[in-house]
Amino acid sequence: MPQENDTNANQNHYAILDIDPWLKPFQGDIELRMNRYKGIRQHLIGANGSFREFASGHQFYGFHRTENGWIYREWAPAAEALYLTGDFNGWDRTSHPLERRDGYWAIELPGADALQHLSRVKVRVRSFGIERDRIPLYIRKVVQDPNTNDFSGQIWAPPTEFAWNDQDFRVDHSKAPLIYETHVGMAQEKYGIGTYVEFADNILPRIKALGYNTVQIMAVMEHPYYASFGYHVSNYFASSSWFGTPDDLKYLINKAHSLGLAVLMDIVQSHAVKNLAEGINEFDGTDYQFFHSGERGNHSAWDSKCFDYSRHEVIHFLLSSIKYWLEEFHFDGFRFDGVTSMIYQDHGLGTAFDNYGKYFSLNTDVDALTYLQFANDLIREIRPDALTISEDMSGMPGMCLPIAAGGIGFDYRLAMGMPDYWIRTLKQSDEDWNMNELWHELSTSRPQEKRIGYAESHDQALVGDKTLIFRMADKDMYWHMNKGSQNLVIERAIALHKMIRWITISLGSEGYLTFMGNEFGHPEWIDFPRWGNGWSYHHCRRQWSLVDNPELRYKDLGDFDQAMVQFMDQNNLMGPGRAPHPLWIDQDRKVIAYRNGDHIFIFNFHPTESYPTFELPVHENASFQVVMDTDEWRFGGQGRIYHDPVYRTHPLPMNRDYLGLLIYLPCRTALVMKKVD
Repeated sequence: MPQENDTNANQNHYAILDIDPWLKPFQGDIELRMNRYKGIRQHLIGANGSFREFASGHQFYGFHRTENGWIYREWAPAAEALYLTGDFNGWDRTSHPLERRDGYWAIELPGADALQHLSRVKVRVRSFGIERDRIPLYIRKVVQDPNTNDFSGQIWAPPTEFAWNDQDFRVDHSKAPLIYETHVGMAQEKYGIGTYVEFADNILPRIKALGYNTVQIMAVMEHPYYASFGYHVSNYFASSSWFGTPDDLKYLINKAHSLGLAVLMDIVQSHAVKNLAEGINEFDGTDYQFFHSGERGNHSAWDSKCFDYSRHEVIHFLLSSIKYWLEEFHFDGFRFDGVTSMIYQDHGLGTAFDNYGKYFSLNTDVDALTYLQFANDLIREIRPDALTISEDMSGMPGMCLPIAAGGIGFDYRLAMGMPDYWIRTLKQSDEDWNMNELWHELSTSRPQEKRIGYAESHDQALVGDKTLIFRMADKDMYWHMNKGSQNLVIERAIALHKMIRWITISLGSEGYLTFMGNEFGHPEWIDFPRWGNGWSYHHCRRQWSLVDNPELRYKDLGDFDQAMVQFMDQNNLMGPGRAPHPLWIDQDRKVIAYRNGDHIFIFNFHPTESYPTFELPVHENASFQVVMDTDEWRFGGQGRIYHDPVYRTHPLPMNRDYLGLLIYLPCRTALVMKKVD
């Protein structure tokens, strides 16, 4: 698609330099990445082409019906020979050779029944004298043999196409994305792997009732090891068979759309599983078909393979995957995993991004940035309403600015510093919490770049780490989460759990995310079935019965999260132009107050001090009323704050020049007031 702002582009001046003046010394670097973008784009699609037409690998390669039967095409440039094998030929590894054509391999199978729906297939690849059975690169379904644990491709050609009824669904960009991050397999309470259909029928209604408007699904792409959380992808065109069939996934997305929920895919194009038998690594016998050759192609921290984004064939493969998921499954966008790892040659490991020079150095992989620009171009062509989110902890300037402005083109970045900040803060004593630092960490963002705020990440729920509530309550959660129990550790954890979430969602982010179950303080950790725990599913599920039980404090937390999310959404308190401004930051009394339109948020983080007549400057002649607070009876609080009184601003006793309010602030509580005249 033609880029806007061509005049500025021709003058080698991009809006990013005006948006962030600190980038002026790096104008040459910005121009370099934009020239790279324009040059490779021209080479790939020409002046009038489109990425939608270019990203069509899955429509050519793989298995396709023809008028006379079937054709299978494969991309394996360094291979010496390929043979199709499967249950259709008794797994004969020599009877069906592919022929080398102009840049690809192919075999035609006459007869409509040459391959059957659900037939199992592999391709035998000979390269450099070595033969291996491999799964076809563009296969649409992969299955595991329960007896041998061996994976093979499977023909997916059902007799009838899935019947969509979501043609009118569009992402509503006037609403802030309120994201419920999920993992289908452990979304059920049963001891086992949940399915797409179970998730659609049992969990989607919960998400809708909570007030979230977007579902972000992990582990969608095929991965051979269930405990990888879906991040060691093996097959880029196959939905995970752990949870059901491709049509089952379509059923889930179709139902989500019927409920008004957008569905994002957690897409993994930052690295790939290194397995030879299941994945794409060394498919044609070389280590450079998809990945960097040698040591640069190995991710030392993740034990996986790193794509070479300078290769046009790799760009074609990965963009085709994006198009496939958008068009075939009707996803509404993507959360791009591991962007920091993609865009730096050291993967950002151990690098402190404390000055702008760290973003523009020989460590920066400009080819990866170019690929991400292409990915955003393609997504906009196919679905102009789609959402794209970048998981980048480095804070690369321009990540969420339009490409025409010199940016990378994402809509949002995950505010990855927020969970880290809360972990650091909870390691301190409550008296040492720094209110100025809290304000800075949660409210500061790159100019004109939108953020998704979140209090804790899914990684904190895994064995080896701790969720926020587990950090605060620890073993007391096992004995004192019933409402009849009195326990100071639990009381503190409950109070702060609510306050942390409310200040995170309300302090300037344009969107918000929670991980499944964390909203109600799901206890313990996630431990996938493995040899060390006897392959148990005990800790690999979500115990919804806890939040459904009116006798437990989990329900209080769940009720608060529901009220919080709906309050922020219904009052339009998030999104561009809705950033709050501070009214009072008091380090000694541990109070933060800020205003967003007609709403005033007040947080008292002090562990013991309540303030009967706290003076809050408002600088306006108006009246306000409390409309919600964390200490309400319905949220398991003590009901210390009354909602009936109307507070009229007047000159404050301690400073008669200020108009403000006198209000009661109990310790460890937060409240919001609304202007009523």
